[in-house]
Amino acid sequence: MSRVAYVNGRYVPFADAAVHIEDRGYQFADGVYEVMAVRNGRLADLEPHLDRLDRSLAEIFMNTSMSRRALAVVLEEVVRRNRVIDGIIYLQMTRGVARRDHAFPDLSKTSLVVTARGMPPRPTAILEKGVNVITVPDIRWQRCDIKSISLLPNILAKQQAREAGAYEAWMVDEEDQITEGSSTNAWIVDDAGDLITRHLDNAILSGITRMVVSDLAMRQQRRLVERSFTLKEAEHAAEAFLTSTTSFVTPVVQINDTPVGGGAPGPVTRALYDLYEAHLSGQSTA
Repeated sequence: MSRVAYVNGRYVPFADAAVHIEDRGYQFADGVYEVMAVRNGRLADLEPHLDRLDRSLAEIFMNTSMSRRALAVVLEEVVRRNRVIDGIIYLQMTRGVARRDHAFPDLSKTSLVVTARGMPPRPTAILEKGVNVITVPDIRWQRCDIKSISLLPNILAKQQAREAGAYEAWMVDEEDQITEGSSTNAWIVDDAGDLITRHLDNAILSGITRMVVSDLAMRQQRRLVERSFTLKEAEHAAEAFLTSTTSFVTPVVQINDTPVGGGAPGPVTRALYDLYEAHLSGQSTA
């Protein structure tokens, strides 16, 4: 089946989808984006994603291209036209097409592109065996709380992880604190079973999966501590895991060359994985 994309008011064949060469997203990475999970043909956590999109747009002084209700209709239609049952949907808004100049154009129309694709089930080995991560210096800008399409440092970190045979790269700041992954949020579990993840500030993105997992954990009477933690603390944690829209809840069993939690996924991570899976499937009662 041919894929379909939405580009600035039109549903077009994916192979024909295009934007102008002077779109400011292409010229300057002047835009924001969202990635949402699709489970059983349903958009997961739509409202929180749209809330974050609105915030990102406001932080870079960009207008939305349409109302939330209209955007939701477009997203659902792209899922339907692509017959996605389980997968992801991607939306990107940029400041539109204008003569190349760093300052905002006087007149421009926000561009919107939406794509969707199915994804195969995750290999069971990822949950059963866990993954390894490496650490890299955090060289990003000081507004990582904005979901900007300007992702070059993240790309370099992810590539470094791939070349090292790792699943992900966790970024470490100048104070040896882990901020987040190249496309994930970072978590550890201490010996008391408390969940620890970095507090929300301009150094990390407020992940939607992070938010959901935090809520699910607290509803299950698990203690959540939002604070910075060091690389050394992570290496000596009882468990570690990462979260994102595409990685869900993934156990981390090795950081650089150091095994974490005996080198196997722990019970807290497994329990959170089950809770999140139930949430995605609409079965959660939490």
